[in-house]
Amino acid sequence: MKNNNKNTHKAKISYEPEADVLMWEITDKPIDFAKEIGNVVVHFTKNNMPVLIEILEASKFLARAKNLIHKDKLSAKTFVLANR
Repeated sequence: MKNNNKNTHKAKISYEPEADVLMWEITDKPIDFAKEIGNVVVHFTKNNMPVLIEILEASKFLARAKNLIHKDKLSAKTFVLANR
């Protein structure tokens, strides 16, 4: 049995290099308002459902994320080696 109420929209991720903005479109519902927290802007429907997430200065954000992942991997390896 096919469910006709299922949302068939697939999330989309795109990057705008000139503006250095990473965009994650969660749904294609209409945007009613947005909230900005630091370098992140979240766009919502009138029912407070997130529609689009924008990461401003995305290259800096991704570099920091990469460094955090690298540090976590090193910490995990050090922990494993120390507990042998």
